[in-house]
Amino acid sequence: MEYKLTAPLTQEDIAQLKVGDRVYLSGTIYTARDAAHKRFIEALDRGEELPFPVEGSVMFYVGPSPAAPGQVIGAAGPTTSYRMDDFSPRLIALGQKGMIGKGKRSPEVIDAMKKYGAVYFAAVGGAGALIAGCIKEAEVIAYPDLGAEAVRRLKIEDMPLLVAIDHAGNNLYEQGPETWREKHGIGE
Repeated sequence: MEYKLTAPLTQEDIAQLKVGDRVYLSGTIYTARDAAHKRFIEALDRGEELPFPVEGSVMFYVGPSPAAPGQVIGAAGPTTSYRMDDFSPRLIALGQKGMIGKGKRSPEVIDAMKKYGAVYFAAVGGAGALIAGCIKEAEVIAYPDLGAEAVRRLKIEDMPLLVAIDHAGNNLYEQGPETWREKHGIGE
C-alpha cells in the first residue's frame, strides 16, 4: 500500500502501516544521531525535558552535509540505525512513533515498537540529495557543538520512505530475503 502521512504521527497512523508499505511523509520531524541520543538519555536521567516533543515524534538518523548557498540543507542521507539501538527503546516508551534510518534494528528496539506502537522507516541510502529536496526548513534546536550531528527540526514534504519494521514487529530485513529465496526456488 501507499500512504501520505503527516508528522507528528498518531497511534492510528501507525496501526494502518504494514511492512513493505510506501509512505510519503510530510510535517515536522527531528534529526539526531548517537551522540545526541546519549545526551537525550542523560537529560532524562537528570529529570530534564528533551529539546523536542517526544509524543508522536519521528526521528531521522542523519548528519546532513552543510547547505550550499540558497539551499535549506545539504545532502541528508540516512545513517545506520543500530547505533541508536541502546537509546531508542526509552524514547519509544515515552511516545516516539517513528524512526527513519537504514539497516537492521535490535530485538530490544523491535520489542519496544510492538509494546508501545512505533514504526521504523527505511530511507534510501546514497540518495541524500533526493531526500534533501523534501526538506523545506531546517533549524538547529539543540547541541550545536555536535556540528552536523546537532539536533534539527525539519519541515518536510513528501519524503519517500519504506516501512521496514511495522508496529507488529514484521521485519523487511527478515522477510525480504526469505521471499526472494521462495520466488527464485532457492532453499536450504
